[in-house]
Amino acid sequence: MMAAMNAARNATGGAWTAEHVSRIAAGGAGGGALIPPVGPGARGGLAADRLYWDMWPLQDAAGRQAMPAGRELWMALTAPDRGDPALRHFEAKIHWLERAPNENGTVWHDRGPVLPTGEVPYEREWAGSALFDDGRVTLFFTAAGCSRRAGGYRQELWSASANVGADGWPQSWSVPAPLVDHYGADYMPADAHEGLPGAIKAFRDPAFFRDPADGTEWLAFTASLAGSPSAFNGAFGLARRCPRLGWVLTPPCLHAEGVNNELERAHLVFHVKHYYAFWSTQTATFAPDLRHAPGGLYGMVADSMAGPWRPLNGTGLVLANPADRPLQTYSWFVDADLRVSSFVDVLPDGSFGGVPAPLLRLELDGERAGLAG
Repeated sequence: MMAAMNAARNATGGAWTAEHVSRIAAGGAGGGALIPPVGPGARGGLAADRLYWDMWPLQDAAGRQAMPAGRELWMALTAPDRGDPALRHFEAKIHWLERAPNENGTVWHDRGPVLPTGEVPYEREWAGSALFDDGRVTLFFTAAGCSRRAGGYRQELWSASANVGADGWPQSWSVPAPLVDHYGADYMPADAHEGLPGAIKAFRDPAFFRDPADGTEWLAFTASLAGSPSAFNGAFGLARRCPRLGWVLTPPCLHAEGVNNELERAHLVFHVKHYYAFWSTQTATFAPDLRHAPGGLYGMVADSMAGPWRPLNGTGLVLANPADRPLQTYSWFVDADLRVSSFVDVLPDGSFGGVPAPLLRLELDGERAGLAG
């Protein structure tokens, strides 16, 4: 029965397998590239008493940086610095970040909350993506927790939108609303209140993608595979926008059953003639016998959204933190110009960065991927 189930899954999507991951040498880049060492990072125009993580750019429908009124706008999760970085997840709010030039190069500025305060059934906002199209900005985000009970790990996919004025800023936002009202047959519910980071199940990180081949609009998201006997059942979820029906869940394009619990910040990029599925993960979320693999940006490639999906560099590993700095950066996001954002996580001295990391740029050539330059 299980063999038949796995065969069916692999026929309809890609599988990131233990065999792929086993090709990564302990402490090595597995065919990918090592991320250069980073320091604590400069705060620039960011608040000194806040932490910042999980970034994404305001993008056009092709996945490139949108520049309303010439402004380079991003979004990031932020929370007050309580002295324990683990607490940030329970107060997360999405803020605008603007990247602007000054005499020393470019500086990040915190421009305040994206969405106004209002009465909503969720407690906090987790990561997503942002689309600027036809003069309107749409935020796709994770509605986390429950407003009636503090804490918890419930996750749903939500959105809100607003027209953008001549100054590049949104006007009145729509009331946030769920994108789908269920978890579907292919995905495990992510509605637990109790849990531990890295071990909870996922239904989060909606990332917009428009297929240049036919204009179909998709949401990629971080998910957990339903019906799996393994605790390590991460999946790269998909939903498709359908006329009159809105967003409809579809089977995942790939999964990591028996390999890894979390394919975080799942997103899609089209480059030249290939489709790339990217995600972030950490050593601790691999199955126990695969924890030689580093925390890093991973990905697969296909010739169409229908697949089949093949691991980049033969292993899936694209960018890895160095072995002596295994947690230095995290939560990588690639745009259509192959620019890679992330945040400074845990530095070698044990301190938490909580600021944007230096931007990187990928080089993609079919099934090969690495750092440009």
